[in-house]
Amino acid sequence: MSGPARAPLRVVVCGTRFGQVYLSALSRCPDRYRLVGIVARGSARSVALAEEYGVPLYSTVGSLPDDVDAACVVVSSGVGGGQGAELARELMERGVHVLQEHPVHPSELADCLRTARRTGTQYALNTFYPHLEPVRRFVAAARRLVELRAPVFVDAMCAVQVSFDLLDILGEIFGGVRPWSLTAPAAADGHPLTAVQATVAGIPLTLRVENRMEPGDDSTSLFLHRITVGTDSGNLTLVNTHGPVVWSPVLRTVPDAVGRFLGGAHAADPGTGGDQGASAEVLGPAAAPAWQAVLEEVWPDGVLRALDALRTRIDAGGDPLRGAQRHLTVAHAWQELTEALGYPQAAGPRPGAPLTAADLLPAGW
Repeated sequence: MSGPARAPLRVVVCGTRFGQVYLSALSRCPDRYRLVGIVARGSARSVALAEEYGVPLYSTVGSLPDDVDAACVVVSSGVGGGQGAELARELMERGVHVLQEHPVHPSELADCLRTARRTGTQYALNTFYPHLEPVRRFVAAARRLVELRAPVFVDAMCAVQVSFDLLDILGEIFGGVRPWSLTAPAAADGHPLTAVQATVAGIPLTLRVENRMEPGDDSTSLFLHRITVGTDSGNLTLVNTHGPVVWSPVLRTVPDAVGRFLGGAHAADPGTGGDQGASAEVLGPAAAPAWQAVLEEVWPDGVLRALDALRTRIDAGGDPLRGAQRHLTVAHAWQELTEALGYPQAAGPRPGAPLTAADLLPAGW
């Protein structure tokens, strides 16, 4: 017989910009999580969302009721000019478990973990993107790839505001980011991408970062993540944060006895180079989800996975520092990276009118 059903965790969400994704996630699983309030400054958006979800709007942690179990802190920390880390510590001082959205400065992260240990609460950093289904598929395949073949290189692109979680994705693949090293990049000189040469887990990494932001708006980047893990057998690529995942085998042109590898009577014989299988294969769906599905399903599902991991830690108890070492090392690597990149440039031009794939091909293709 199964045991008694666990009561839903009573959760508040702090912050209502990206916090909207957390609010949507909590509404999807009322059997596991019960949204009991929003902590925000009282903007029109926060008032509207509190009304929409039918929960009280609190202006301070001190005004929260005593029966709150956990909080999602979706407020910028010190690196973004916000008070997210202070808010997280204040919540834990009240006995509330915390899931905090990244990025967090390594010193703030260490302080939060120490506060959790002292107060007997659980604290978890949510790097968000590693919990998304397309990224998890890529990580699972990449882990298997590096079990089967030695990695030769990593080539990656990201927007600067998602560089923390890019490093965490690589840490998940390779079991951490150390040995880590970084060569200071050359001046970008007006180029939209800054190239950085580094090593992650001892593997050569070429990273190109869009180190630009629209002042006051970090949602105008030209892309989020693209990652390739290369081996002597082929390359595995996460084409976009939301997929697809593509395997591209190394091209092998094995000639026949007289040196032919194209055409001829033996072109399709195994071993002659004429029948090597697909030149590229897609792992999982061939198309990425529509943006509406990303916002309404993929992202909220990722939040729920992060919350489920926090709930497992709450049920198990134990030292909150256990298992946090990777995030601490990622935070230090990210700090070094962002210091080397320097302050982001002003982004421009503004995003243009939307295009689809159908707009790009001439008639007849």
